[in-house]
Amino acid sequence: MSSRRWRPGRDRRAVRHPAEPPRTGADPHRPRHAVVAGGGIAGLTAATVLAEQGVRVTLVEPEATLGGRVRSWPVGDGRTMSRGFHAFFRQYYTLRALLRRTDPTLSRLTPVPDYPLQLAGGHRDSFARVPRTPPLGMMAFVARSPSFTARDLARVDVRRALALLRVDFPATFAELDGTSASQVLDRLRFPARARHLALEVFARSFFAHPDDFSGGELVAMFHSYFLGSGEGLLFDVPDGDYDRVLWAPLGRYLSGLGVDLRTRARVEALAEDGEGLRVAVSGEELAADAVVLATDQRPLQQLVAATPWLGDEPWRARIAERRNAPPFAVWRMWLDRPCRPGSPPFLGTSGFGGLDNVTLVHTFEAEARDWARATGGSVVELHAYAVGARGASPDEATLRRELRAALSSLHPELDGAAVLAEELLLRDDCPLVDTSPWHRRPEVATPDPRVVLAGDGIRCDLPVALMERAAVTGVQAANTLLSGWGRTGEDIWSVPTRGLLA
Repeated sequence: MSSRRWRPGRDRRAVRHPAEPPRTGADPHRPRHAVVAGGGIAGLTAATVLAEQGVRVTLVEPEATLGGRVRSWPVGDGRTMSRGFHAFFRQYYTLRALLRRTDPTLSRLTPVPDYPLQLAGGHRDSFARVPRTPPLGMMAFVARSPSFTARDLARVDVRRALALLRVDFPATFAELDGTSASQVLDRLRFPARARHLALEVFARSFFAHPDDFSGGELVAMFHSYFLGSGEGLLFDVPDGDYDRVLWAPLGRYLSGLGVDLRTRARVEALAEDGEGLRVAVSGEELAADAVVLATDQRPLQQLVAATPWLGDEPWRARIAERRNAPPFAVWRMWLDRPCRPGSPPFLGTSGFGGLDNVTLVHTFEAEARDWARATGGSVVELHAYAVGARGASPDEATLRRELRAALSSLHPELDGAAVLAEELLLRDDCPLVDTSPWHRRPEVATPDPRVVLAGDGIRCDLPVALMERAAVTGVQAANTLLSGWGRTGEDIWSVPTRGLLA
């Protein structure tokens, strides 16, 4: 098929963003060495693009397995644990391109037929059988959803609603500076009964309270999933634990390209001399031409604070002022009873205390499925986002009681089921995408051309978020370095950057 006609998904309006052209004057044949700090999606993507262009790469990851906040690890008896369920949306063009390096047909991803949202004491919304062509999908969903009544729709501010079809990124991000997700819905006069559709699906996916979550990011998510892309809101999930089916194969691929993979290691400090950078990695000093900082936010802030020569004071202040989102909880239980047949693999919830969703891991993950078959039980995962900021108690014992009670309400067949094994994670290491000015968020480039940033907390002009933003900024970080070295990087695809009426 002609490259001009090729698309990364079904949406013919997807946009290709060409890689930066090579800068003149640089020697593209000169050997280069880059240290990538962080083996999550951003770091893996940057390492892949660099290594494929012949750059010698050292990838440094503090944990024992790759994947960052999307990693998994063994917990005994053939069971595995992760930091929770992740949806691999079909709009995630860059992430899916990364996965195609080891799985060209994405056969390790399996589609989830629906993503229902259950309202306490009320109805259930569904995204199945909704047309994917915008804006027909949104119109059909509203027409079918019990969350919207004719009276509700009559109250919507039509002028502001039509503005959602006139978005133009990145300008729309800045236009909504200081505006929260809650305020965006207030201005739209969004029906009270339907607010959970926006807040549960989007704001809580960022582990943020709706009053703190960026209104610009909420509008970008409306555009990416409902109003601007033909890929829809359904998604795929890996058919096994993340390490086995996603990251370990990618690690082998990188090793085949000559990448030096160092797990259980950490970038501790950066220094410079007349010839380049010196990178301290778990007690060893490495010479490097460049460094990609694809770490979590706190390690990034610590590295910058300890590197006074990196950047000026205004830039360093922008790094230091970033905040993390409130804690989130993931509680995976191996229970002695099966779930009722036909239960959805993933159920979003609203009004069930601190519970945000229920995942039946054994319905799609091979390791959990094998365990459930062998024992006659089930593997259930409960998520609570923005713990302490709303609903759920930050106290672990209270949180367990609240979540288990909510599970019994949704799955009465599991009321009183014995917990044969369990893992509870309570973490607060995700960046907060808040209402602060968009231009103050740190971007890929830094004041030093030898140091670049990547990750889901890094500013990006495109309407992408979460895992896809990590992947996109990873490519952008690699492209920035490659361009400076006289080499060509990788093109990026995204959903349309402008609304249908822009």
